[in-house]
Amino acid sequence: MERNVIGIFDSGVGGLTVLKELLGLLPNSSYIYFADTLNCPYGPKGPSEIIRLSTAITDFLIKQGCSIIVVACNTATAAAIDYLRANYSVPFVGMEPAVKPAALASKTKSIGVLATKGTFEGRLYQETTSKYANNINICYQIGSGLVELVEQGKSDSCEAKKLLKKYISPMLKKDIDHLVLGCTHYPFFIPALTDILPKNITIVNPAPAVAKQTAKVLAEMQKPTDCNNGEESFVQFYSSGSTETLNTLVSKIEQDTGTLFRNKSFKGHILFL
Repeated sequence: MERNVIGIFDSGVGGLTVLKELLGLLPNSSYIYFADTLNCPYGPKGPSEIIRLSTAITDFLIKQGCSIIVVACNTATAAAIDYLRANYSVPFVGMEPAVKPAALASKTKSIGVLATKGTFEGRLYQETTSKYANNINICYQIGSGLVELVEQGKSDSCEAKKLLKKYISPMLKKDIDHLVLGCTHYPFFIPALTDILPKNITIVNPAPAVAKQTAKVLAEMQKPTDCNNGEESFVQFYSSGSTETLNTLVSKIEQDTGTLFRNKSFKGHILFL
């Protein structure tokens, strides 16, 4: 059975929150992560531009031997995953809007959603909201500036907390009891959000569910999830720009989880996009 290599891409470092969950669930798989830091953020970009970038990254990941690709970016999922699935034979796993679990679990019938403009306008978000949140008050907020703070390594800064308070305050007035993180960058703000939010508010991070879906797809493909045919697994990181923040956050994840990534390597300034 051939080596199992999972490709992951995001507009930047946000997809590391998904990689973290994947490593916990499938620790012996090999991973290739691509951060499009040169073109980050994706939120303000139009669908055609995101499709172009996602296609270029997909071509790169397939050339590197990836047999499945996780689109670890809510905006790219919204804009490009239908196109990618229609034009490539490898399976894709995207970021599902976490409105459903929040809406079903809400007792106050009021939830907050923090996401990018592209995610809110996407088909998946619209369909999920229409199907599961008809009787729920949803407080929408575009998280302008948040992705940039994570990319700058400032997720726990005073600047970040000030901006988060600005975005969260109107939601608190609407009595939300769940806050949905609609961007893979946003889980880096969980420590700050935990300080800001009242204890009764549940933070909904979709990354664990995406990792479980990836494992399910691999099982359906009859791909190994616990070995690499006797070969040692690896985690490779590529970036269209600098790898400085990528390297820093990878080290932080290793410290937080107490697990060192196997055979990790970094390569930046992949200028093919």
